[in-house]
Amino acid sequence: MRLRFLGSTSEAGACPSLYETDRGTIVVQGPEAADREARAGLRHAPDGETAVEMPGDPRVEVARRVLPEHD
Repeated sequence: MRLRFLGSTSEAGACPSLYETDRGTIVVQGPEAADREARAGLRHAPDGETAVEMPGDPRVEVARRVLPEHD
């Protein structure tokens, strides 16, 4: 799978960050939700899946930064 960086809500370009894949999907980079109670609340999380914790909705912020402004 190849990733194309879309943007980040971090000034340093760290996390959370969004990527588009060559499969037509989105990958989110961020801190893993390691809290046991939160992980226990996940539904249908098979092996190999995890939860990523994100502040707010980074899709909106990334879109503001990477899409040209419309008048």
